[in-house]
Amino acid sequence: MDRDNTGPQQASATTVHQPVMVSEVLHWLAPKPGTVIVDATVGGGGHARAIAELLGPEGLLVGIDRDPSALPRAEAALASYPHLVRQGNYADLPEILAELDIPVVDGVLLDLGLCSDQLLDHKRGFSFDSSGPLDMRFDPSAGEPAFRLVNRLSESRLADLIYRYGEEPASRRIARAIVTERQRQPIRTASQLAEIIRRAIGRKGSRIDPATRTFQALRIAVNEELKWLEIALRRIPEVLRPGGRLVVLSYHSLEDRLVKEAFRNDSRLKALTPHPVTPSAQEVADNPRARSAKLRAAERIV
Repeated sequence: MDRDNTGPQQASATTVHQPVMVSEVLHWLAPKPGTVIVDATVGGGGHARAIAELLGPEGLLVGIDRDPSALPRAEAALASYPHLVRQGNYADLPEILAELDIPVVDGVLLDLGLCSDQLLDHKRGFSFDSSGPLDMRFDPSAGEPAFRLVNRLSESRLADLIYRYGEEPASRRIARAIVTERQRQPIRTASQLAEIIRRAIGRKGSRIDPATRTFQALRIAVNEELKWLEIALRRIPEVLRPGGRLVVLSYHSLEDRLVKEAFRNDSRLKALTPHPVTPSAQEVADNPRARSAKLRAAERIV
């Protein structure tokens, strides 16, 4: 049940994901013909393809993703361009590049958002209305699925997790409702959990689903996202050549704070964006999932 046939051999090569802030990414990453750029969260390959077009036949796009189901989609998107695609954690970028015999690169992109393809895969449990298992792992072969967390953690630990990673003010009420429900029956699906949360706190006229922050918190915890981001921000400058750029797209304050502090405090980096770059009003209208995106960029200087 934990693996649930999510390996790349079952994955579709078609993506529905709409990449965020493509023109801004290209501006700050500044890919030049003949250079090597890493999209370390390649997903459906939307950003990667736009970058690869600028690298030309002498350049190279390296795509990495923790999710094995993303790899066929990335391969399809990059089929017309020089590229290498590998499964892996962006925190392990130095090791991945060493295996590819690439000592340094000219730029790295991290897009920390959840891919629409993952949301639409009901076997993964990312979406509120998913009837499949509440899994939420980017790599379905590693770690503990979310349904185990919600069924085993104490009420106080659940509340702390939801508050810390989801910044959810109703965390204690939600944790109490989860524990009450699981005493009647185990919580197994995303739709089941989402309904528990909605009953616990109501909609209150919010423009976002009441389950949003709790789902974010569980996803961050399951995938240890903040831990790996912190490690990656320390390690990625090792593989950037002087003048090389690191561009990060984040989607909530916890991520953005880590990026801002890393760019400010790492003597190897010069922050290029004093304030986060945000999507245009037109882009948010066209793609509402872009509304919370923040872009920060830095350049390797020593």
